[in-house]
Amino acid sequence: MDKKQSRVRRARQTRIKLAAQKVHRLSVHRTNVHIYAQVFSEDGTQVLASASTLEAEVRKELGDKEGKGGNAAAAALIGRRIAEKAKAAGIESVAFDRSGFRYHGRVKALADAAREAGLKF
Repeated sequence: MDKKQSRVRRARQTRIKLAAQKVHRLSVHRTNVHIYAQVFSEDGTQVLASASTLEAEVRKELGDKEGKGGNAAAAALIGRRIAEKAKAAGIESVAFDRSGFRYHGRVKALADAAREAGLKF
């Protein structure tokens, strides 16, 4: 089993547990260059809010910084944006789905920034 298969297996187990809870889910996906966050409905069929480092406003705000979307500062920015968008959609609390990624670095920075912006996990 390679690294990606292990991550996908861990992600599947997490999603099964979160689906049984019937709560909104904040899902995070990261690549070497970008980070993405989405808030899914309780049944997992609709995306209620999303944010990523691919958005034009985010790229403009990151400017000429090195790494642009692949660092903890960019992840924190995405965490704040997803919390604002979720609150605007009327969502106060979510379950955090790290998609099998370890909870450190960019994933942790995104989660901490979302909590600081008022989203409850």
